[in-house]
Amino acid sequence: MDDFSKANAIEPEDYAEPRCLLCDEPYGKEPEVRSVPQRRIIEKNDEYLAKRDYEGAERHLLYWLEEARLGNDKRGMLVIANELIGHYRKCGNKDKALENVDLALSLLESLGFGDTPTAGTTYVNCATACNAFSLNDRSMTYFKKAESIYESIPDIPDALLGGLYNNMGLCCKALKRFDEARAYYAKATARMSKVENGELERAITCLNVADVAAEEKGLEAGEPEIYNLLDEAYDLLKNNNAPRDGYYAFVCEKCAPVFGYYGYFLAAEELGGIAKQIYERS
Repeated sequence: MDDFSKANAIEPEDYAEPRCLLCDEPYGKEPEVRSVPQRRIIEKNDEYLAKRDYEGAERHLLYWLEEARLGNDKRGMLVIANELIGHYRKCGNKDKALENVDLALSLLESLGFGDTPTAGTTYVNCATACNAFSLNDRSMTYFKKAESIYESIPDIPDALLGGLYNNMGLCCKALKRFDEARAYYAKATARMSKVENGELERAITCLNVADVAAEEKGLEAGEPEIYNLLDEAYDLLKNNNAPRDGYYAFVCEKCAPVFGYYGYFLAAEELGGIAKQIYERS
């Protein structure tokens, strides 16, 4: 090709539309990443949840998800997708929870995060959501991926493994694999015993084991074990140094109906009242 032809050659950018007509990114050029403020987004979301303003939390997260998408910030999108999975799980919105599960998994692949701790956390969130909506086989698949990642990490925080084992116990119970459920709950208790203010999670584990006993043995045959576990859970919830904050209120509110179900009506009323007081002063 002569010099004249080289100078007048038509390049793709001469005839192809830019990636974005508004920002006019050159053809073939990956747009720059405009990162969203991840920590501030999570902190603000926690503020909404502490006030039980779930609509405000959803608006907040969806706004920043779109900002991250427009800024080509896939890491930010992954963080927010994980938050949305948890949000929609708590709100009981199956379709939107699973939509964000799919989004988070596709972002993991796109980012090439593979067996990183971030991938482990994402698998836990996906698994927990699937378990909440009775997709238990799918849930266990994700839990196993997370377990493999977490157990391969040296010096991984006990709280992470404790939370994982607790959730895997729930999934095993749903699948009626009671021996596995008890084994995972024992692992969860051992880990959370090493964690500062781990009493709240241990209380939840006690109640989970009580549910296993009730389903495996029946209420009458399982009564001695169930009552011992309820007494232990109540003691852990009341006698601890955990901050009386939104999370403490959430745990009390979550545990109260379980006590009520097994006939511990005064404990259920007390824990529900504690949660209400904390929420009202938040």
